[in-house]
Amino acid sequence: MQADPPPPTEPRITVVGVGADGWSGVPERLRRHVLDADVVLGGRRHLDMLPDRPGQRRAAWPSPLREGLPSLLDSLAPEGTATVALASGDPFVSGIGTTLIDLLGAGAVRVEPAVSSVALARARMGWPAERCAVVSLVGRDARLVLRWLAPGRRVLVLSSDAGTPAAVALLLAEAGYGASRMTVLGDLGSEADPEPDPDLEPGPEQEEGSAAAPRPESRLSATAAAWLSAPPGPVSPLHVLALELAGPSGYGLLAGLPDDAFEHDGQLTKRDLRASALARLAPSPGEHLWDVGAGAGSVGIEWMRADPTCAATAIESHPERAARIERNAGRLGVPGLSVVAGRAPDALAGLPRPDAVFVGGGATRPGVLDACLRALRPGGRIVVHGVTLETETLLADAYRRHGGELTRIAVETAAPIGTFTGWAPARTVTQWFLRS
Repeated sequence: MQADPPPPTEPRITVVGVGADGWSGVPERLRRHVLDADVVLGGRRHLDMLPDRPGQRRAAWPSPLREGLPSLLDSLAPEGTATVALASGDPFVSGIGTTLIDLLGAGAVRVEPAVSSVALARARMGWPAERCAVVSLVGRDARLVLRWLAPGRRVLVLSSDAGTPAAVALLLAEAGYGASRMTVLGDLGSEADPEPDPDLEPGPEQEEGSAAAPRPESRLSATAAAWLSAPPGPVSPLHVLALELAGPSGYGLLAGLPDDAFEHDGQLTKRDLRASALARLAPSPGEHLWDVGAGAGSVGIEWMRADPTCAATAIESHPERAARIERNAGRLGVPGLSVVAGRAPDALAGLPRPDAVFVGGGATRPGVLDACLRALRPGGRIVVHGVTLETETLLADAYRRHGGELTRIAVETAAPIGTFTGWAPARTVTQWFLRS
């Protein structure tokens, strides 16, 4: 007979979402749960809104959060201590719920969400969920917005602070999207008095799980260009930024950005070859790429543009090229691309294990190819390009030993020949592909 499954264990922490209406908006059953807990964690303002509870321990989130949180959680012993964490809105929308599960596991955390700021923003704007994107800039680089540029696209931005709209407006204007409509939706879900107290100043924002001082809902709107010249009013620290993008045609979603999208010194995997390599590398959500001998970083950048959860590490020994990769990544909306200034194979030591590897340069350096093959996860993919006879010989031997696909790619483009037009051939590239 099959044994009965073990009974579910009680979670170590219960996370309770709190809306902009504060303690009064928390359902009665959850209010009782909070007040009966031995320990309550949260942002300082969340803790300050609670009624007194003698004997209850209350602790604010550490700063920086992720570095200090393990020590705080360890201090909650002994086992069985009833612990509640307070969070803004839906704790799984760029919130503390995600952080706690990363640290403790899903079984140790139960989440009781309030209505998220994203849901409220969609309701205020009249935007269906399937017709808009959501980008979090909470503690993140504002250039992430640039990945989503396309005329007519709607984007909801979870802002880091009151300065986010101005930063986004500048990025949009510089990218030719100054005509984009920006709407700041402040203090969504608040039931505060519509007459704000002029003497009430917002305190510093806490990372994940903070609450703003009670304010009424507000709405500010202007184009990005107008925002830079004459902001429409003061911005609440707690807001969602809604973007209706207007500008030139974007780069699209498929691999093969134009070569002139990248700053480079000639060391660039050209468009047609890049598209071929990425088709075989097959970016998938949550996967990690090594771009070895990255040059301008084009392959790693396009890998990360394929999905917001894709990650990449560019390995480049030339310092000026390494700096250029960072500029390219930021301008194309993937500032999180990790750049390692070093030479493979030594520079590969200690890097996160890859799901895919692209070697665009340096394949003949002793140990590079073997190190990449050893590092690949099961089911991983590797693509190596070569233009020299030496690299072609190396790849032919790799094909003989490991299998895969060996392809020669010749690309010709039309170019003037005097008053006529003819074909200008690029160097033929040998491409080796292997799935582990």
